[in-house]
Amino acid sequence: MSHRLLDGPKLVLATHNAGKLREVAELLAPWGFEVVGAGALGLPEPAETEDSFLGNARIKALAAARASGLPALADDSGFSVAALDGAPGVRTADWAETPAGRDYAMAMGKVEKLARHAPDRRAWFSCALVIAWPDGHTEEFLGEAHGAWVWPPRGAQGFGYDPIFVPDGHVQTFAEMAPAAKHAISHRAAAFAQLSAACLPRKG
Repeated sequence: MSHRLLDGPKLVLATHNAGKLREVAELLAPWGFEVVGAGALGLPEPAETEDSFLGNARIKALAAARASGLPALADDSGFSVAALDGAPGVRTADWAETPAGRDYAMAMGKVEKLARHAPDRRAWFSCALVIAWPDGHTEEFLGEAHGAWVWPPRGAQGFGYDPIFVPDGHVQTFAEMAPAAKHAISHRAAAFAQLSAACLPRKG
């Protein structure tokens, strides 16, 4: 199956999340793309009405591509806990919503409260990456990072639920790892490896 190549130099990242923008800009840096966030362009945030990460990423990518006239990359990611039947999952950000903004300490506390007595500690992060072009074409990729949730939260790097997730084969949480170490094994890196193989021009 042939994929459409992404030929720069400018790419819209369909997010208003500064942490996500920073991570994706770092991943794309070797290809020389100028990555601009949807927030900086004043683009509205579309309603995420799908029940899958890929579906929600597709909504965001298509909306940003059509509004900006540029290729757009959207990421929809979330944290899932086996003992909670995969929740919070696509509702990952919703669990952190408060009238004053997102509170991930509260959201992590909710996970601990609901799952503290369950013997199954398995958890995973999922990341869907969708590139959309203004003509409506999309390329779609899904990556996962598996591990266990821990309590209490540890570490000050990363964002979201990173302080309570220890990936398989490691002892540090995502939030205790140096950014480069996390990027090497994260769900976003797994999805990005698929994207780069399919849609980014060969380096060198």
